[in-house]
Amino acid sequence: MMMETKMTVEAIAHGTVIDHIPAGQGVRILRFFQLTDGNERITVGLNLRSGDSQVKDIIKVENNVFTAEQANQLALFAPNATVNLIDNYQVVDKFHVTLPEQISSVLSCPNSNCISHDEPVNSRFFVAVKHEKVKLKCHYCEKSFSERLFKELK
Repeated sequence: MMMETKMTVEAIAHGTVIDHIPAGQGVRILRFFQLTDGNERITVGLNLRSGDSQVKDIIKVENNVFTAEQANQLALFAPNATVNLIDNYQVVDKFHVTLPEQISSVLSCPNSNCISHDEPVNSRFFVAVKHEKVKLKCHYCEKSFSERLFKELK
């Protein structure tokens, strides 16, 4: 006889749930958005079984509602993620992330000679997809980098 078990994760009253994160990217997202720097409760599930026999990560952040801009920055790490905004334990908005055209003030340019390291300016990158690979081009030094380089830096 096979015993069926079901694990549940506590629901949040108000906040954001990021679902369908590729396995292994959850910790990078926590670092990228500095989610652990605050005092809000965070639930993280790593390498969870997904309905399609694959594994995924999931992040629930209480009392932190992602803006559309923040959510779309997730696409660098999780291009198929969904973001659920929760209020009073109910999903009030749900959307899939899309790559933004630009990303500002959240990444440092990997080019050590870039002026953004020496001047008081916010970093800014143009985002493009070439041959199914994400490329980020620095606004200041105009050098292009793969998103993989940024994943390793963060």
